[in-house]
Amino acid sequence: MKLRERLSACALSAAPFVLTFVFCSLILLLAGANPFAAFSQIISGAFENYRKIADVIVAMVPLLLCASGMLITFAAGLWNIGVEGQMIAGAIATTAVVRLLPLPAGWMLPLTVLAGMLGGAVWGLLAGLMRTYGKVNEIFGGLGLNYIATALTNYLIFGPWKPADGATMSGTDPFPANAWMPVIGDTRASLPPIIMAVLAVLCVYLLLRNTRWGLRLKAIGMNRLAAERMGINTKANMLLAFAACGALAGLAGSLQATAVYYRLIPSISGGYGYLAQLIVLLSLLRAEWVPFIVFFFAVIHVGSPRLELRLQLDSSLGGILQGTIVLFFLLMRGIREVVKRRQERING
Repeated sequence: MKLRERLSACALSAAPFVLTFVFCSLILLLAGANPFAAFSQIISGAFENYRKIADVIVAMVPLLLCASGMLITFAAGLWNIGVEGQMIAGAIATTAVVRLLPLPAGWMLPLTVLAGMLGGAVWGLLAGLMRTYGKVNEIFGGLGLNYIATALTNYLIFGPWKPADGATMSGTDPFPANAWMPVIGDTRASLPPIIMAVLAVLCVYLLLRNTRWGLRLKAIGMNRLAAERMGINTKANMLLAFAACGALAGLAGSLQATAVYYRLIPSISGGYGYLAQLIVLLSLLRAEWVPFIVFFFAVIHVGSPRLELRLQLDSSLGGILQGTIVLFFLLMRGIREVVKRRQERING
């Protein structure tokens, strides 16, 4: 019986990947394309040379930071959809520091990091205050703040911060060289952001596993009313969770501005905040799984544009892959719960 249960668990774990492959293969066949060739192009597009590998690492940095932050709010049972806006707020705060404080790189870069984290934390606290004191669901509050952050970015780019030769969708004027994160060789990757992203995942892992605050957050997430009766200040801890998540998301936005685009652009967040939510769902709120899932998503993100170059297929197939695997994962998770309940009824 135990062997049968293990085989069933393995089958349910592998099912989302198999179903995603079958589903996307059917779409490709209907489009008249070879599925194996398409998947091969995605993988080879992400690893064809060291610069592409560096691009995969560049894509991993904001995903790791945002996913790490969302692990904190998810632990408290909070759906912090506002991560996207918190990224943008961090990028805006960083840009403000760069424009207002002409300092040498030794001072400028640490200040941009701190400003990004502060901007994201403040934006996260806004969502938290609406949730804890305004009784506004964090999903709706977060989405509203995302739109406000996007509108504010566009206002600044096409208004007070517009380039001298006229505002365009390319964003503000490039930052001065003292506000650029150093890169590795002739790649787009930068070592300080990589180190910060790795440390963020590690710190969140230890936070949720080995600290009292992590236990309090999990208690709030499991049963908020019971946590209050145990003497836990749920409002304060929820606000801290929003602020911590916002700080990591704001750091991601800051690094997008100083290590990727070297300016503020309208789409500075790049959808990484929303994608991080899918990653956290796939990880089952386990920080140790996040880097592997992030790596998988980053490979698809970097490799899928090659589909247009080699097979004349739309690169949106990468987004279909990412969304479909999450959809089937949630479906299999529901089936697993049904199977578990039936087994409990039989055994009990």
